[in-house]
Amino acid sequence: MNKPEQVYTTYIKTTPEKLWAAITNPEFTRQYWGGGANVSDWKKGSKWEHRNDGDTGGEKCCTGGQVLESTPPTRLVLSWAKPEDPEDDSRVSFEIEAIEDMVCLKVVHGNFKEGSDLASKVAWGWPRVLSSLKSFLETGKGINVWAGH
Repeated sequence: MNKPEQVYTTYIKTTPEKLWAAITNPEFTRQYWGGGANVSDWKKGSKWEHRNDGDTGGEKCCTGGQVLESTPPTRLVLSWAKPEDPEDDSRVSFEIEAIEDMVCLKVVHGNFKEGSDLASKVAWGWPRVLSSLKSFLETGKGINVWAGH
């Protein structure tokens, strides 16, 4: 069985600590991830959720999973699944490497189940979210990740 991996690499003028905070702090993720918040204590074995505003004004979990590895501020590995189909999970890793006055962020999303539609969904989302993350960290403002959707 072929388990494709999606690999995204970007260079951002920031520090590893600021990038880590942008990925893990809900106040920051809301500003570049289409209003969604990443919520967890980010300890290995803990639950994590990406929450968006629901129709009723509250927040609902639109994806989540478990923290598989957490080494601030250089590596974060998560299981990734929709709450309505937790068995259709995948795995995403964030590798953060300082290079002079910037960081290299490598996001690898893979381990998709055969027949899963997650691969196509995250292939649409990651380029937008990571572009918005870069813009947010370098200018203070993310882009509209939902434009044209």
